[in-house]
Parts: sequence; C-alpha cells; structure tokens
Amino acid sequence: MSRISILYVEDYEQVLLTVKQLLELEGWHVEICRDAEAALDILGGGRHFDIIVLDAKLGEMGGLELLRRARAMSPYARTPVVMFTATDCEEEAVEAGANAYLRKPSGIRDLIATVERLLNEPEDYGQSAAPCL
Repeated sequence: MSRISILYVEDYEQVLLTVKQLLELEGWHVEICRDAEAALDILGGGRHFDIIVLDAKLGEMGGLELLRRARAMSPYARTPVVMFTATDCEEEAVEAGANAYLRKPSGIRDLIATVERLLNEPEDYGQSAAPCL
C-alpha cells in the first residue's frame, strides 16, 4: 500500500507546523505550501495528492479561489478537500467543492477522523456529497 500524500496549504506558521506534525504522526506524507499561488503551481504540475487540506485566508488568492481552480483541473476534480479555517465560510466552501469544513481551532480534534473518512469513501462520492463537520 502506498503512503498517503497530503497537500496542506496554510499561511500561519504556528498552525502550519502543528497540523503538519499531527498529520505526519499518522504516517502520512505532508507537502506544505504557505500561499495559494505556490499551491496552484504544485497542482499545475499534476502531482498526485490523496487529499488537500487548506485554509480560506491565504493572502492575495484565498483558499476558496484555490479550491475552485483545483476543481477545474482534471487530476483534482474529485480529490477530497478539507477546508480547515477560522473563517465563517462553510456554505461558500461547499459550493466551491470542499468535501468537509472544519473550524479552527476546535476542528483540529476532528481533522484526523475527517481525513480518514474522506480517504475511505468510494472514489465516486461526488464533490460535496460528504457532510461537512
């Protein structure tokens, strides 16, 4: 079985390092980006990610726009995405294609379970079929 690969996009350093470490403790490989533009460059290269975790506020291009653009790329049209943010944007996140929505900071308790749930769903789950937490 191949190792799970996660793209994590977060611009706040302390949260970035904490969540990265939390995900890596599960044995998952975590690639980090500190802004949406860098993430878009990585996604544009067509690299495989089993799941994407991102914040809504990421500087000039926000996480919602990044999500919309990622969904428009065929390799990521169905990749599970968790919007992990302090921003109150659940409805917009789901409309943009997020499969799950977790609020910072309390949502960190549910992050691992949410990622595991999304990874274990059938591939034809649909972009927003999974309930947001």
